[in-house]
Amino acid sequence: MLTIAAKTARLAWTIGGRVAPRVAAWRQIALNLLFPPRCAHCEYDLGPPDDGVLLCPACRGELAPPQWVGCKRCGAASAGPVPGDKCPLCQRSVLRFDTAVVLGRYDGALRDAVLRMKRKGGEPLAAALGEFLARMRGEGLGSLKPDVVVPVPMHWRRRLARGTNSPEVLAEKIAGRLRIPVLKRALRQVRNTLPQKGLPLKHRWRNVRGAFGLRAGYDLGGARVALVDDVLTTGATCSEAAGTLKKGGCSHVVAVVLARAHGADIA
Repeated sequence: MLTIAAKTARLAWTIGGRVAPRVAAWRQIALNLLFPPRCAHCEYDLGPPDDGVLLCPACRGELAPPQWVGCKRCGAASAGPVPGDKCPLCQRSVLRFDTAVVLGRYDGALRDAVLRMKRKGGEPLAAALGEFLARMRGEGLGSLKPDVVVPVPMHWRRRLARGTNSPEVLAEKIAGRLRIPVLKRALRQVRNTLPQKGLPLKHRWRNVRGAFGLRAGYDLGGARVALVDDVLTTGATCSEAAGTLKKGGCSHVVAVVLARAHGADIA
């Protein structure tokens, strides 16, 4: 039999579960009237977005295609379906993640947006892009049945210098849309690596080797993980992080990224 205290707590939870969303909705309506929402990319005035994504229609069209046609293994773009399990690009590398989900190519408007969201004050744009990624690719990602979302970690020195951590913001939005937990601290970067950009391709793999560790207290045995990062170029960073997760017992890792580099960037 429930105690009076337990009954009171259950009643409060039931009322709160019904009332809180309505209060939040009315609060958002009031805020929209006082501060009309704007596109996080071009700052165009928006009406209240039906899907929660603060990006205008024009920017959405420039940032990503409706569907991504590419290698299911590494996410590299292609002109048509890739035969077999691997494309020529990922055949040259040993990738420890199992598949990749990509929003778009790392060029044009998406490249500009990614670079801007990495700077201090870029959290609103990162949040909008995370929501957009989850909306555009959520069905395919959901079909892979991830249990948790884990962002690729950033070393504390780089985070302090940059003032933001965009993979964390992206991961939170994706996890919220999928309604699964986000484990922001499950992985840690154990040493401050050199920036991958500008390094010769063969050095990028060496640069991140052994760079990640799984924090104590996280039991990921058998878990299916959505590993979130902003850009995938050679795949070295996501591969190393995925390898660390699999050593910790994860059964499946999907790399989820905003942008896939192409052309000379991955040749």
